[in-house]
Amino acid sequence: MNGTTTRRCSCRDPKTGKNYGKACPKFSNKRHGTYAVRHELTARQDGTRREYRRSGFTTATKATEELDKVRALLSIPDKDDPAGQLLISDLLESCARSKEPLPDYDETRRRFATGQTLNAKTTVAEWLDLWLAGRKRLRPTGLKRYELDVRVHLKPHLGGLRLDKLRVHQLDTMFDAINEANIEIGEQNTQRRAAITQLHATSRKGADGRAQRAALQEAIDAMPPFRRITGASTQQHIKATLRAALNVAIAQQAMPNFNPAEHVEVEPGAKPKALVWTDERLAHWQATGEKPSPVMVWTPGQTGRFLDFIADDRLYGLWHLIAFRGLRRGEACGLRWMDLNWADSSLTVATQLVQDGWEIIEGAPKTNSGVRTIALDTESITYLRDHKERQARERAQWGTAWKLTGRIFTQEDGSWLHPGKVSDLFERLIAAAGLPPVRLHDLRHGAATLMLAAGIDIKVVSDTLGHSDTRITRDIYQAVLDDLARAAAEAVIKLVPRARTSRIAGHGQKASPRLPGMARLKPPASGNSDDQTV
Repeated sequence: MNGTTTRRCSCRDPKTGKNYGKACPKFSNKRHGTYAVRHELTARQDGTRREYRRSGFTTATKATEELDKVRALLSIPDKDDPAGQLLISDLLESCARSKEPLPDYDETRRRFATGQTLNAKTTVAEWLDLWLAGRKRLRPTGLKRYELDVRVHLKPHLGGLRLDKLRVHQLDTMFDAINEANIEIGEQNTQRRAAITQLHATSRKGADGRAQRAALQEAIDAMPPFRRITGASTQQHIKATLRAALNVAIAQQAMPNFNPAEHVEVEPGAKPKALVWTDERLAHWQATGEKPSPVMVWTPGQTGRFLDFIADDRLYGLWHLIAFRGLRRGEACGLRWMDLNWADSSLTVATQLVQDGWEIIEGAPKTNSGVRTIALDTESITYLRDHKERQARERAQWGTAWKLTGRIFTQEDGSWLHPGKVSDLFERLIAAAGLPPVRLHDLRHGAATLMLAAGIDIKVVSDTLGHSDTRITRDIYQAVLDDLARAAAEAVIKLVPRARTSRIAGHGQKASPRLPGMARLKPPASGNSDDQTV
C-alpha cells in the first residue's frame, strides 16, 4: 500500500530477441534503464482494484519524488473518509491515464477542503454542466433558456477551453464568429426568399413554365432553410448566462478572481419602446403593413372599442383585468378565487400558468415583486361577480365532469386555460374588431399607459405591474412618458392668461412696452460694428 519504485531496461538478447530484464549485463549500473512507480489506489466504485503507475524516470531520486507526491495526495482525506479517498484515487488514476503531471498538493488540499472539483484543468463545458445541474431554484422556462445558450453557443465556441485559462479575447472571438454567422444566415435567407418569390411569379402553364418551376423548386430544396440570426438581445443574454456561470466558479474558487464575461463588449440589445397607435402611425401601418415598433399600445379610444366589441365574450373579465390592471398573461390565467378579497376589492397575484413547450406549468410569478396585491375598481368587481355566476352555470351543466381547479378563468369544463390558446384567441378578436395589431402582452403595456395618462404616480404604476424598480417602468414607457410630458407642458402654458395672440397662431407680435428710464438700443447706421459702444 505504501508503493514501490522499480528499475527496468529495454535491452534484448540478440540471440533470442527476448528482454533481458534484471539479467541485463549493464543492469549493475544504476544509471542504466529507467525507473517506474507503482502505488495501490482505493478500489473503484464497482469494486475493481487499480494502481497508480508511471514509468520513464531517469533516476531513482525522481521516481521517489513522484511516489512521495502520490503518498501526500492520498493522505489528504481522513482514513475514515472513503468518499474522499475515492475522489483522490480518481484524480490520480486520471493523471496516470492522461500522462499529465500530478496536481499541486496545496491546491488540491484547498479544493478538497472547499468541496470543489479536484481537477484543476476543468473545461468550460464541464463547468457549465456542473453549473446548470446546480440551478435547482430556476423556473423550468428560465432553465431552458440557460440550457439553450449553453448548448447552441457557449459549448461549441468555448467548451474545450480550460476554465481557469479563459480570457476576454476568446469571448471576443466567439461573438465575432456569431456575427459572421449572422451575415451568412442573412445572405442565405435572402437567396431563399428571392427564389421563392421567383417561383411564385413563374407561370404554371406550358411545358417551359412547369420545367422552370421544377428547377426552381429543386434549387430551393437544396438551399438551407430559413434561420433566425442571433440578434443583439440574444447575444446580451448569452453574455449574461456566461457571466452568471463564471461568477459561481469564482465564488467556489474554481477559477481566478476575474470574470472575462464582465469585460467583453457586445452590441447593446436595447428593448423596444412602447409606442401609441396614433393616427399617423396607424396610417403608416395601413399603407405599408409595417408596425412602427414591436411594442405597440392602443389609445384609450381603441381600447374602448375592443372592450365594447368583446363585451359578450365569456373571458371578458380576463381581458378587462389585463387592460386595466396590467396582469401578465400567465398571471391572468393562474388567478384563483381564493386570492380574491371581495370585502376590500383586492386581488392577490400569487401564481401563474406558463408554457414549457406546449405543456402548462404552474409556478410563482416571474419575479419576487410579481407577487403582489392589486386594488380593483367597482366595475372590475362587477364583472368578476358576473363571471362567477357564469362559471357556476357552466359547472352545473358539466356536472360530475367539471374539473375543480379553483381558477377564476377556466375552460368551459373548469380545466386550466392554455396561455398559448388565450393569445391565439386574442389575435382573432382583434382581427374581427378591425383594430391595429397588438400582442396580448401589449394590452398590459396599455394598462400602464392608461394609468400614467390618468396621472397616477409612477411608483404606484410600477407596483401594480409587478416591476421590481420604477426604472424598469420608465425604460419601457419612456416614449409614453415623453408624450405625457409634452401634454403637461401645454397644460402649464394654458394656465397663464395672455392678452396677446400667440405667434404660433400665425399673428405678428407687438413690440414689448418699455419700462420708465429704459432706453432702446438702435443698430448702427453704417460702418464697422466694432466701433459701436454700449
